[in-house]
Amino acid sequence: MLLVVDIGNTNTVLGIFDGRELIRHWRLISERHTSDELGIYLLNLISLAGVTPADISGAVLCSVVPPLDAPWEEGIRRYLSVECLKVTNRTNIGIPVLYENPSEVGADRLVNAVAGIDRFGSPLLVVDFGTAITIDAISPRGEYLGGSIAPGLVVSMEALFGKAAKLPKVSFDLPEKVIGRNTRDSMQSGFLYGFAGMVDSLVERIREEMGEEVRAIATGGQAEAVAPVSRTISSVEPWLTLEGLRLIYEMDRGEN
Repeated sequence: MLLVVDIGNTNTVLGIFDGRELIRHWRLISERHTSDELGIYLLNLISLAGVTPADISGAVLCSVVPPLDAPWEEGIRRYLSVECLKVTNRTNIGIPVLYENPSEVGADRLVNAVAGIDRFGSPLLVVDFGTAITIDAISPRGEYLGGSIAPGLVVSMEALFGKAAKLPKVSFDLPEKVIGRNTRDSMQSGFLYGFAGMVDSLVERIREEMGEEVRAIATGGQAEAVAPVSRTISSVEPWLTLEGLRLIYEMDRGEN
């Protein structure tokens, strides 16, 4: 079995693959912990999943929060007795990266590209609704081209809540109408329909630059909230990053 870890700015997503099947997954808050604390969390989680440390034969992670990397790697090494493959923007992922400075690309964006190509082929657009909303473009030849980065829903909500004293935090539930008749519905309309409109505009402009009607898929924490009101997103793949980590691990081990 393979442990996969995606360390994001807001959440850390973990999963266990048995071969090609994702059998369990968890979403944790990304916080600073010692390697011992993380090791205990891992042992408890896999125990609840009916898995023993001896069942875990490998581990792979990607991260956009460098201070959290070493504790995770050490916790995995110490408590699961496996070395963790760390995917970075310098890792050979099997596809050309045409970003002007590849060292600036978040590893999670490249991991998503690998998984997207494997599942849908190319060309492709991958929209990731995380702390930031990223849209990544993959050419018909399977090249990572780049994309766009915008503030995510939660970041925007926190900024608005912090600056507007009378506005409450709201859940990202779809309101019945775009014209909200109360503060909650008005804010939900602004966030969900507004961000869907932003994503649709970016996707349509990227398609114009690429010169073809490229499929757009979505992943990330708020993807399932926004995708239903998007005109351009064709499907939601909630575990795309975890799938990409598995594929890169197998590629690194010569299994793919």
